[in-house]
Amino acid sequence: MFKFLQNNSLSRAELSSDEGEVMNVHYGDILVKYGEVLDVENDELTYLLNGSLVEKYQSSLLRNGDVIVADAAEDETVGMCCEIAGLTTEIVLSGLHTIPCRPTMKFAEGYLGYYMNSRAYHDQLLPLIQGTKISSISKSAIQDTMLMYPKLEDEQKKIGSYFRRLDRLITLHQRKQKWHENALKYIKITIITTKETITMPELEAIIEQKLIEQLVYGDSQWTYREDLKTEEDLWANFKYILEQNNKDRLNGETLSDSEFEQVKNQLQFSSFYKAGEWLVGENGKVQVHVQRDTERLHLVVMNHEHIAGGSSVYEVINQYSALKTDENATAPARDRRFDVTLMINGLPMIHIELKNKQHSYMDGFWQIKKYIGEGKFTGIFSAVQMFVISNGVNTKYFSAASDTELNPKFISGWLDKDNNPVADYLDFAKSVLRIPQAHEMIARYTVLDEDAKKLIILRPYQIHAIESIREASKRGKSGFVWHTTGSGKTLTSYKATRNLLMDIPAIDKAIFLIDRKDLDTQTTMAFQAYANNDLIDVDETDNVNDLKKKLKSDDRQVIVTTIQKLQILIKKRLTEGTPEYNKIKGLKIAYVVDECHRAVTPATKREIERFFGNSLWFGFTGTPRFAENPYPQMGDLPRTTEELYGERLHKYTIQNAIHDNAVLGFQVEHLGPKTIEDETDSAAYDNETHMLKVLDVILNKSYHKLGFQNGKGKTYEGLLTTSSIQMAQKYYELLKKVKNGETDLVIDEKIKQVLPDYPKFAITYSVSENEEGSQVNHQKMQESLDDYNGMFGTKYDIAQIQGYNGNLNKRLARKDAKFQSRQEQLDIVIVVDRLLTGFDAPCMSTIFIDRQPMGPHDLIQAFSRTNRIFDKNKSYGQIVSFQAPKLFKERVDEAVKLYSAGSSEMVTGNDWDEIEPAFKKALAALRVCAESPSVIPGMSLEEKKVFAKIFQNFDKLFAQLKSFTRYQDEMLSEYGITEEEYYDYAGHYLNVLEEIKPGPGPEPGPEPGPEPGPDPDYELMAYSNTKIDYEYIINLIQNIVSPRDDGEIITPEERQKKLEEVKQYVEELRKENPKVADIMAGLIYEIEMDEDKYKGQSILNIVENMKMECIEKVVEDFCIIWYASKDDVMYAATHYRNGVIPNESAIKATIDFTSYKNAQEKALPKFKYYAQMMAELRKTLDEEIKPLISQ
Repeated sequence: MFKFLQNNSLSRAELSSDEGEVMNVHYGDILVKYGEVLDVENDELTYLLNGSLVEKYQSSLLRNGDVIVADAAEDETVGMCCEIAGLTTEIVLSGLHTIPCRPTMKFAEGYLGYYMNSRAYHDQLLPLIQGTKISSISKSAIQDTMLMYPKLEDEQKKIGSYFRRLDRLITLHQRKQKWHENALKYIKITIITTKETITMPELEAIIEQKLIEQLVYGDSQWTYREDLKTEEDLWANFKYILEQNNKDRLNGETLSDSEFEQVKNQLQFSSFYKAGEWLVGENGKVQVHVQRDTERLHLVVMNHEHIAGGSSVYEVINQYSALKTDENATAPARDRRFDVTLMINGLPMIHIELKNKQHSYMDGFWQIKKYIGEGKFTGIFSAVQMFVISNGVNTKYFSAASDTELNPKFISGWLDKDNNPVADYLDFAKSVLRIPQAHEMIARYTVLDEDAKKLIILRPYQIHAIESIREASKRGKSGFVWHTTGSGKTLTSYKATRNLLMDIPAIDKAIFLIDRKDLDTQTTMAFQAYANNDLIDVDETDNVNDLKKKLKSDDRQVIVTTIQKLQILIKKRLTEGTPEYNKIKGLKIAYVVDECHRAVTPATKREIERFFGNSLWFGFTGTPRFAENPYPQMGDLPRTTEELYGERLHKYTIQNAIHDNAVLGFQVEHLGPKTIEDETDSAAYDNETHMLKVLDVILNKSYHKLGFQNGKGKTYEGLLTTSSIQMAQKYYELLKKVKNGETDLVIDEKIKQVLPDYPKFAITYSVSENEEGSQVNHQKMQESLDDYNGMFGTKYDIAQIQGYNGNLNKRLARKDAKFQSRQEQLDIVIVVDRLLTGFDAPCMSTIFIDRQPMGPHDLIQAFSRTNRIFDKNKSYGQIVSFQAPKLFKERVDEAVKLYSAGSSEMVTGNDWDEIEPAFKKALAALRVCAESPSVIPGMSLEEKKVFAKIFQNFDKLFAQLKSFTRYQDEMLSEYGITEEEYYDYAGHYLNVLEEIKPGPGPEPGPEPGPEPGPDPDYELMAYSNTKIDYEYIINLIQNIVSPRDDGEIITPEERQKKLEEVKQYVEELRKENPKVADIMAGLIYEIEMDEDKYKGQSILNIVENMKMECIEKVVEDFCIIWYASKDDVMYAATHYRNGVIPNESAIKATIDFTSYKNAQEKALPKFKYYAQMMAELRKTLDEEIKPLISQ
C-alpha cells in the first residue's frame, strides 16, 4: 500500500524557524502543531540551516499526498500523521523520528490524513507499539495494518470534505479556547514576571562614549588615551611614565631594552592575588627592581600617598585589542576587544565591560569570565584588581579572580550613604570611578585574604562606615556603626581599626576589643590574615602581662584583646605613680569594640574611660540597644547604645542586607502547642513527650531545612537551643537513645539512605567551678567529650574544655578542608547560649528553639547564625520554635521591626498559608503552558522560553514548600502532580535551557523580546541529586544475613523482597561507581546461593576485603608490566588524594628499567619510559583504584 521514503535525523539545533531553502517536517510538530493535512503553503514549517544537505535526499523529496508518520512519542500519540497538501515548487523533507509514506495508488486529497488519524486505524497500531518510556512504531508495523477506503474517489472526497469542514469548525472553537488559555497564561505569567516598557536600546558604542566623557571632563582627572590600543602601546606608555617618575634614580637616562625586560618580567603576575600582593608595596610605595651594571635600582611604580596628585597618572583607554597568543593557540579563543579600562601610572587597574539595555549586565560578567579563561588578562593586564559591568541601567563591581573562582555571589552594586542604590552607569562613575575614589578602591578598600588567597573589595556600606569613622575621629568624636549581623563586620572593623592608626598620627594604639576568648582567637586570626599583606602589625595578647608589654612599647600597632584582660590590667597589674602606669595612662587610644551592644557594659566602659582619659570609642553591632530594649537602670549610666558610644555613624539594617543579597531572609515556623491557655507554663514542655515531638521534627521533618537533597558531605547543620543546661543534657541523652533505637521514635529510611550515621551531634555549654550543680555538669560534659572523642578521634577532657570548644567551632564552620568530608562533620549541636552570637558558620541553616522567646537583640542574634549565604539550595535561614507560638510570633515581629528600622518587609519569608496557594497557582500556570512533559519537545522556541520561566517559578515555590515541616511527599497527589512528573518536567527544562542558550558570537546574551526570558543563571532548587549511600546498602545486606536479635522472624518471601530492594539500590550505585557495584552484586549472588556462609560476619569487612583484593590485583598487574616496586605502588594506591602521588620520587627510584627493557620487544627509551610509566600510573589510580578507595 505504501512505498517508504528516507527521512533525515536533524535535531532542532540544525533547524531554523525563520527562513531557508529547504523545509522540514519534525515529529514533534506532527504531534502537537499540525492537523491531519499539512498545508505547505499556509502552515509554518521549519527550515534546514544547511540547505546543501538536500542533495543527499533527492530521491525522497515529498509530494502532495505523501503521509508523514511520527514514529516516536512519550505516550500513545505515536503513529499520528499528517498528509502533505498545497505543495507547489517548495522543497520539503521528512525529519527526525518520522516515517515518510508514499501511497502506491491514488487517493482523494485529505482522505489518508483523516483516516490514518482516526480511532479505527489507530487501534490497529496500538498492539504494534514498542518501548516503555518512549513509545515507537516501525515501518513493518505500518505495513501490517489494514487500510480501509471507498473505491470511488468521489466518496473519498466527500469524506475528506466532511472532515475538513468539521476541522474548520473545531479550529474556530479551538481558537476561542486558545484565546481563553492565553488569557489565563497571561494572568499566570504576570503573577511571576514583570512587564517592562520596551524602548529602542542605546548602542553600546554610545554608552562607551558617554562613560569616557563622564570620566574625562570636569574635575575627574582622567585623561583619555585614544592612541593606546595594543599591548605594545601599553608597555611603551608604562615605560615612559616609569621613567618620568624615576628621573633621579635613573640619573636622567632611559631604560635599555634589556632593563625594561627585567621590569616586564616582574609584572607578569601568575594571579590577580599575586598582583595585589605586589601593589601593597613597602610603606605605600610600589616598586620594581632593575640591575644596571653593578647597581640595583629601586624604581617607584606607584605611590599610594600620592592619591589624586603627586606622581599619579590617571588614563582611560577603550577598544584595546586582546590578541589570541601562541600560548593559547589551541584553546577555543579568538582576538577580543575590551571596552573601557582605567589605568593608574600606566597599569590597568579597573576593567569595565558594557552592554546595552537589551542585555543583562550579567552578560558582561560571563564575558569577563570567558576572557580570563582564554588568557586575555595576562601580561600587563594581569595587574587588574577590579571589574565593573553595566548595561547602562544596572551597574555592578567585583574583585578580580581566576575564571574558576569568579562567583556571581560576590558581585556588588553601589549604594549611597543612605543605602539608596546607584545603578545608572554614569551615576556609578560619578560616585566610584572619579579620582580620588577609584584610586582609593584599589589602595584603601581592597583587602588581601592570605588564608583564602583572594582579593576582597569592600562593599559600599563597609566603605561608608569606615569613612564615617574617619570623619568622626578627625573631629575627636566617638560613635557606633549599626551593621546587621552577617554583613562582614569583622572585615569592616579591621579596615576601620587599621585606618585609625594609619590616618591619625596622634593615635598611639588602636585596640580591637572583644568579650570572649574564642572570639579573640577567631578575630585575631582573621585580622592577621588581612594584615599580612598590609602596612600595619596586628598583635594578639596571650595574657595580661603581654597586653601590658604591648601598651608600653613605642610601636604604633593594632592590638586585639579581650575586655577581661584590659580590666585586670587596670585594676590589678598597674601601680599608680609608677613610670609604666603614667606612660600607659597617658596613651591616646582608639578603641574599636565588636558586638558593642554587650561586649562592654556601661559600668565597664566608664571605668576604662576614667583610666584612659584620652580615648576614642567606636562600636560595631548588628543589634543596638534602643529605648525599646535598654540596658538595666543603674544610676546615671547610659541605657542605649547611642548614649554609651555617641551618635550612630552609619546604618545598614537586616532589610538592607537582604535586599542586596548580602544575607538571607528568615523562614519562621512556630510549632508549639496552640491549645494550652498559659503558653509560658514550663510543665507543658519539660517532659519526654514534648521532647520526642521536637526530635521528630529535627530528625524526620527537616530533610530540606538541613539540605539532605545536597547529598552526603554537603548537608547543612542545625542548633538546638534550650532554656537551661539541665534541659540541654536531657536532650543529649534522649537523642542518644533515639539513635540507638531505644525509643518509639524511629529515624525515617529516607534520611538513612542519604546519611546512615545521622544524626551526628554534640553539646556545648559554659562549665563553671563555682556554680550550683557544677559537679554534675562536669561529669555530664566529660561523658559528652568521651562521645565526641570516639566520633572524631580527639582526646579532650574537662580540663581542655577551651580546646574542645575551639575544635567544635572549627568543625561547625567547615572552613578548613579537613572538615568538609562527612567523617568530620556534625549535624546538630545542643546549646543554651553558646554559639548564639558572634559565631560564623555559613553551612548552618537552622536553629531549633525549645525555650521561651528571648529579648529582641538576642532573638535577632540567634536567628542570624542561620542566614549566611552558602550555596544555591540555601535560600533562607530556617527558624523553628517549639514553645509559646502566639507569644513567639509577637516577639519575633517586634524584633524584626525594631532591627529593620521600622519595616519588616523582606526579612521573614512567607509562611505556609501563603506559599501553598502560590505553589498551586504556579502549578496551574505550568499545566496551562505545558499540560504534560511530553508536549514540551514540540513547542516553538518562544513557547519554550515561556515554559522555562514558568518552570523556574514553580521550582522555586516547590522548594520553599518542601522546606516546611508540614510538607509530606504524599501531598503531591492532592496537588495533582507526582515527584516523577516533576523530574520529567525538570529534564525537559534542562534541555530547553540548552536550546535557547545564545550561540557563539561577539555579543553574548539572549535575543530581545517583548517579555523577559528565563533567568539564565537560575539553578533548580527542588531538584535533588541525592544518592543511596554505600554504608546504607551495607547495613541492609547486614540485616539480611544477621537479623536483629529482637525475636522477629523473617519469612523467605520477606527475605527475597529485601534482597530485591538491595539489588535495586546496587543498580543505582552502579551509575556512580560500577566497580563497587560489581563487587556488591557478586556478594549478593553468593548470599543468595549460601546465606549461612555469611551469618554473623561483618558485611562491611567482607566488602572492604574484596575491594582491597581488587586493588592488589590492579597494582600487581601494573608492576608486572612496568617492573615497579609493588610496595611503593601499593602505598601510592592507598594514599592517593586530590591527584597527588605522595611517593612519586620513591617509585621512580625503585623501578627496574633494565628488566623492563629486556622483557619488552618494543621497549620505550629510558627518557620516555619514566614519563609514560608515571602517566599510566596516574591513569590507573584515577580509573581503577580511586573508585574503590572513595567509597
